[in-house]
Amino acid sequence: MSSEQSLSLLSDLVADAKRAGADAVEAVRVDQISVAVGWRMGALEHLERSESEDIGLRVLIGKRQALVSTSDLSKTALAELVERAVSMAKVVPEDPYLGMADPAQLATSFPELDLYDPAEPGAEVLIDLASRGEDAARAVRGVSNSDGSRAGWGRSKVAFVGSNGFAQAHSATHSSLSVSVLAGESKDAMETDYDHTAAVFFADLRSPEDVGREAGERTVKRLGARKVKTCKVPLVFDPRVSRGLVGSLSSAINGAMVARGTSFLKDSLGKKIFASGIRIVDEPHRRRGMRSRPYDAEGLPTRTWNVIEDGVLTTWILDLRSARQLGMASTGHASRGVGSAPSPSVSNLYLEAGPITRDEMISDIDQGLYITHMFGSGVNVVTGDYSRGAGGFWIDKGELAYPVSEVTVAGNMKEMFPNLAAASDLELIHGIDAPTVRIDGMTLAGK
Repeated sequence: MSSEQSLSLLSDLVADAKRAGADAVEAVRVDQISVAVGWRMGALEHLERSESEDIGLRVLIGKRQALVSTSDLSKTALAELVERAVSMAKVVPEDPYLGMADPAQLATSFPELDLYDPAEPGAEVLIDLASRGEDAARAVRGVSNSDGSRAGWGRSKVAFVGSNGFAQAHSATHSSLSVSVLAGESKDAMETDYDHTAAVFFADLRSPEDVGREAGERTVKRLGARKVKTCKVPLVFDPRVSRGLVGSLSSAINGAMVARGTSFLKDSLGKKIFASGIRIVDEPHRRRGMRSRPYDAEGLPTRTWNVIEDGVLTTWILDLRSARQLGMASTGHASRGVGSAPSPSVSNLYLEAGPITRDEMISDIDQGLYITHMFGSGVNVVTGDYSRGAGGFWIDKGELAYPVSEVTVAGNMKEMFPNLAAASDLELIHGIDAPTVRIDGMTLAGK
């Protein structure tokens, strides 16, 4: 179905819901196609293709709200969808902060973000990509087994219509490749690692040979990992794990968390929570950005925000509801699924690069740990407590010396953020990104 047909269908649904007694209505349609390939030990492991068409309806009667969705797009099913939504909205509890955007708040201009790749790679292309990636990984000396190679492609078409006059549609694509292998022969001495590439346009993916080789080399480097004693040393976070710190910040400044009083940063707006010079940016209009969006899920315009400016927290991440709770204006950060209400979410969030290289950052560390992988979800956004399993490479007199495993990194983000320093190796590839970062004064729990 074309964008025009989707918008027409949704407009009819909105009108039907208004006639049935709704005060305000939003309708969204999401059409998705995805293809996934799994390749392991030189053979095709799985090939999947899925297609879905879903419609969601958000109905407001006064300060009551109902959300319903369906994948049955027949006239009968859609009529029942409207009836069910209006009936539900009449009996649910009131929420004083509910409400759609006023027409004056709606986006009226829409940047071209180049989020849609018209070229669809066939299954044969994805199989070739996955096989070449695994072949390159298994060719690395020391690799002994494979967890497999995964290649995927997806396309989504989104149409959104509101009774406040908003009506827009856009499309986006996504391609990816990941390779994971093992090294070592005995169960106790085996190690595993991976590499991954993803992009809006298929042609922007890194070569499968590069991804596979990197996965293999990362894995082999982890062989012979040692344990270290509990200590307090400088920690250096590889970009693969430092981006998790930026993700934790995004959770802590989410307006819904702040409004509930469940964030350790709830009293920090306008205060210095990072060192001077640190800037963290949310950039929704990046061309071909993994999380770019021309408007938010409530029809409001999006713009770039310096969330952290010279170490100072400048804003919360807000949708309309959380903004009303806090007595503020939405920052245009609403996102939603077909069957869910809008909620705040960042777009392309990144920690800006610092002035020194990774090697310069490490050079003055007498003893420390360079962290390349972490596991566990020991991040408490309510208290700021941080405790995660980790592994990487011991730093000895400014050089990476030997692999380390089975340690736990512990601290509190209230102390971690002010002591964070950024290196110059930022790459904007995931949607939430950071360069290598260094944090001094954390506890490393080992043997």
